[in-house]
Amino acid sequence: MSYPYLCKGTGVFKMNRRELLKAAGWMTCGSLAALGQSAPRQSKPNIIFVLADDLGIDGLSCYGADQAKTPNIDRLARGGTRYTNAYTAPLCGPSRALILMGRYAFRTGGTNQDAVGQIKPEAETLLPKVLKTAGYTSTMVGKWGQLPSGPAEFGFDDHLKFTGSGVYWNTQERGKFYIVNGERKPLRDKEYLPDLMHNHLVDFMTRNRNNPFFAYYSMSHVHGEILPTPDSEPDSGDLYNDNTIYMDKLVGKLVSELDRLKLRENTIIVFFGDNGTAAGGAAQSTVRGRRLSGQKGSMLEGGALVPLIVNWPGRTPAGKVSSDLVDSTDFLPTFADLADAKLPVSPTLDGHNQVPLFLGKKAPARQTVFIQLARQWYVRDAKWKLNQDGSLFDMSDAPFTEPIVAPDTKDAASVNARARLQATLEKLNPAAGILDQGDGQVATVTGKKTERKRKNNNASAQRP
Repeated sequence: MSYPYLCKGTGVFKMNRRELLKAAGWMTCGSLAALGQSAPRQSKPNIIFVLADDLGIDGLSCYGADQAKTPNIDRLARGGTRYTNAYTAPLCGPSRALILMGRYAFRTGGTNQDAVGQIKPEAETLLPKVLKTAGYTSTMVGKWGQLPSGPAEFGFDDHLKFTGSGVYWNTQERGKFYIVNGERKPLRDKEYLPDLMHNHLVDFMTRNRNNPFFAYYSMSHVHGEILPTPDSEPDSGDLYNDNTIYMDKLVGKLVSELDRLKLRENTIIVFFGDNGTAAGGAAQSTVRGRRLSGQKGSMLEGGALVPLIVNWPGRTPAGKVSSDLVDSTDFLPTFADLADAKLPVSPTLDGHNQVPLFLGKKAPARQTVFIQLARQWYVRDAKWKLNQDGSLFDMSDAPFTEPIVAPDTKDAASVNARARLQATLEKLNPAAGILDQGDGQVATVTGKKTERKRKNNNASAQRP
């Protein structure tokens, strides 16, 4: 498998896997032997994908959040690369479909919460099946979201899942039980489900520490219902912050367990948010004193812009902040390449392989990302956004404001941006794909509710 073109001095060359791993500090047994040395062959990296629920960039202190204190996640960022332009769908079901399938919603039908539940295992190949071709064992721990059937049907070897979102205690109706590898188990009094999830993940890593594994760790935090954590004071006046702190604590415990198992050096951790911050959290969250434009469920910046941190000791650049565009469809081809796994021959994959950029190599970056929810979509580059109505937004002050550009503007930069992004949308042609039928949560664009919502979104985009 070959990587995208990389730059070296003034020349351009194509680097294959052997050459890239060598450049990143990995040397094959053959190259070591040629040097008169001997060493065991490096095993494939373990891959842990940590997916926070309803966490936008305004929920992490390493992104400049004023109210949040997340020292363990901040430490991951200091030891790895933090991305400032990572995007996904603004609702959890469509977002998870993008992550696991590497394909846009108009191709899979996963355009809204209910529609994601119609996706069939025989129709789509998810990440665990791709990685299995390279000898990986996989687990899904936590929220399965709106995806249908169960993790096993889609290729996971092991799972602990709960029903719905934001499950913590058995005092919640949806928290009465959870499922481990098909077996329904009661959540007992005073048991905190996020702690059980953590323990299950640690047990999985322990049992599989001698072989490469993939963990899809889909956290409860910080989705509502926002309840006291085991560490909350009885009179806590900020349960939302308590939940953010506990999420951060669990990430720290995960890293500690990897150290204890002596797996840390050969494990890449990818921390990501499944969509922007939900209304309750967004109302109290600011980044360096400013509110983000939009929140979970909106087609504004705060709906789809999420934190992304990539940390692999000695492999990913430490302390780097990258403005490269990343789309949530990128994880499938990226993880497949890290694992040296075979990608599906068909159907069409939309993700870009980000391995060279993850490893700090110079390589062509994404020029645009595509975001869709129901029958609303947009394509975005580093400075502009164009939606399905042909509305162009100036993103130079994003994520705080995104004013609409007058359609009759003569400004050359705006005119060129519109033409460029329109060509990208026409090439994707989402309107010719599987169209959303509406589910009551996300109305179709013909409904009065959506027309009103769209006007509100546009008005919000222009607020200072």
